[in-house]
Order: sequence, then C-alpha cells, then structure tokens
Amino acid sequence: MPLEFELCPGRLIGGDHPCFIIAEIGQNHQGDLEIAKRMIRVAKECGADCAKFQKSELEHKFNKRALERPYTSKHSWGETYGEHKRHLEFSHDQYRELQRYAKEIGIFFTASGMDEMAVEFLHELDVPFFKVGSGDTNNFPYLEKTAKKGRPMVISSGMQSMSTMQQVYQLVKPINPNFCFLQCTSAYPLEPEDVNLRVIAAYRSAFPDIPVGYSGHETGIAVSIAAVAMGAKVLERHITLDKTWKGSDHQASLEANELAELVRSIRMVEKAMGSPIKRLLPCEVACNEKLGKSVVAKVRIPEGTVLTLDMLTVKVGEPKGYLPEDIFNLVGKKVKINIGEDETVTEDAIENHVKKVKC
Repeated sequence: MPLEFELCPGRLIGGDHPCFIIAEIGQNHQGDLEIAKRMIRVAKECGADCAKFQKSELEHKFNKRALERPYTSKHSWGETYGEHKRHLEFSHDQYRELQRYAKEIGIFFTASGMDEMAVEFLHELDVPFFKVGSGDTNNFPYLEKTAKKGRPMVISSGMQSMSTMQQVYQLVKPINPNFCFLQCTSAYPLEPEDVNLRVIAAYRSAFPDIPVGYSGHETGIAVSIAAVAMGAKVLERHITLDKTWKGSDHQASLEANELAELVRSIRMVEKAMGSPIKRLLPCEVACNEKLGKSVVAKVRIPEGTVLTLDMLTVKVGEPKGYLPEDIFNLVGKKVKINIGEDETVTEDAIENHVKKVKC
C-alpha cells in the first residue's frame, strides 16, 4: 500500500484516496491580478483541488547576465528577459491577495518556489505544500532546505534521470517523509511519444512508500486520464483562459471546458477502477438470469444412466441448471430420474449431488 499523507488540511493523497488535481496557473495570468483571480475561480468551478502559481525572486533565480539577455520572442513582455519576467511576477502583497481570494471561494492555493528565497516567502505565506518544479529537482541544496521546512512536497521530475530521482529520494526521505514524485517531461506542448507514462509504474516499483503522480504538458486530456488509471495520485495540468494568448505555456494548457471534462473523467475512472475481486455482481444478475447458460441434455437420458460428455451440451435453459463450467464434473455421475432431450440438467436429477458453494 503506497504511503498516505495529508497534502492539504483534511485532504489525504495516496492509497485509495481520490487523485489530487492541481490546476497550474503558473504565469498564464499575463501579469494581470484580475485575470489570475478569474483563473482561480475557473479552477474551483471545474472541480480542481488546488490553484497553483509560480513564484520567483528574480535576482535569486537568475544571474545578472541572464536577466539582461535580449528577449525577442513573440511571447516577450519586454526587451530583456528580466523585463519580461518582471512583467509576469506578482508582488508579495499580490500573492497574499490571491491567497485570500482562493480561501474565500474554497480552493487550496500554493505555488512553485522557483528559488530558495521564493520558498522562504511561500513558507511565510503558510501554503499547504511546496511544489518543486523540474528545474530545481536536481538542485540538492534547495531540496534540502525546502524539505527542512516540514511542509509536504510535490516534486516534478522533468529533465531528470532515474539515477537523479533515486538521489532525490535518498536526500528528502530522511528529512521529510511526506512527499511524492510526478512523472513529467519538460516540453511545451508535449508529444505523446515523449510522455512515457510507464515511468509511473517504474516509480511505483522503485519508490513503493511514496505516492506517485503526473505533471502533463500534452494537448488534450486523454493522456492525463490514462495516468490516473495507471495509478497517478496527484495530477497537475496547466490551465488558461485562452490558448491563443501570448505566452509559451498557453498551447499546452487546458481551457475551462477541457479542465471540467478532465475532472469529470478522472472521477469516473476512479469509480470504474473498483475492486480487484472478480465475482458476479448484483448489477449482472438480470443479464445472467436472462442469458446465462446451463448444461442441457443433448439426447434423452434414462434413469440410472452414467453420464458421458456426448450426452450433454450447453444452452440458455429454462429452468436454470448446472453451470457450463461444471459440465466436465458431471461426466461419470449417475442420473436418478429420466431427463428428456433438450431438458436442463438440474441438481435434483443427479445422484449423490453435492451442492457447490461459489465464493
């Protein structure tokens, strides 16, 4: 049984608990606080469990030359990469306002801390859990300091190897046991052949005492539904209000109708996973009564006859009799009454019948 832990107050993940669905707003808010609030509400209305952002303290995430680098992409919000990122970065007070708004409408709120100082701020903000973006998964000093904060952690694994993830596990586990890994491929949008959902099974095998999830950047919802069917206990997908907006993440994001359908489909799949015990279900009884087959006499069988296989066949019979899977057990048994051709072979027709108990 995979480890279960409380990711958010009152919300357990792992085991048989429902998949925790994170609506990743990231920086798809275009630097506009009101758009960000609309996106939080969309996440709530579509049934997601959590609205998540990305928080950076830019001088701690990038060096000076990186911030001064010219940025001429069609997605740019400034002449340099620093200007672009500053346009998209909310202040501490704006984060507090967004957190209040999320609490007001009833959805969990957190962010990826994209550098150590951002983690310090999010810890002060009292977010329920830390999300570690793929770019910091092999940043071991960052991981160690984040784990020591004592909050649950969700760790993406884009751009990493299994060897690195084993090192991450060995680093984090002794400090903070409440964490999970997300299979992730860092490409936007992500092509199906690069998703590698089988890594979910590999993680479940390699790390059996932590939950495993999936962070997807593909288009559509089919792959994410499959990830849940394969055992993902946390699912993260980017969301947007408009895929045509400026920004490299929008194309790999879900609009409201897609997010709502994803949530509905995941909850349906979770119900459909059901029990591993195979048995006749109550909902099948009507079909079984109407079409379930029985052993039937192929020929007239006089009283005292010892049955052979060529005397018997299988048909939908009235009344019900021996089940088809019992036909071989009837061979060699003696009948104690006459059985007419095409009549059902019933229990009271067989000498020394022992009633079979079905489990």
